[in-house]
Amino acid sequence: MATKLSRLYGMEIFTDTGKFLGNVQDFILDFETGEVLRILTEPMPGGREEIKKALREKSIMYKNVKSVEDVIVVMKGPTAPSAIQEE
Repeated sequence: MATKLSRLYGMEIFTDTGKFLGNVQDFILDFETGEVLRILTEPMPGGREEIKKALREKSIMYKNVKSVEDVIVVMKGPTAPSAIQEE
């Protein structure tokens, strides 16, 4: 799936079961392949520990994205961070 990242900023993110996870605030990219690795639901913080926490609690693996239309739909699954994973 190919799209401009600028189109995704601020877009709502839902699980495939309908749970709201947040809005797109930032991305982590692989510059060698040009692929998006993660979507963050808050801006990337500055400190090392804050970055680790954001990756654990406020990010979604892009490989879990099922659809990008009016909203982003992601699969509920074990690779989702525990803070935004459905209970």
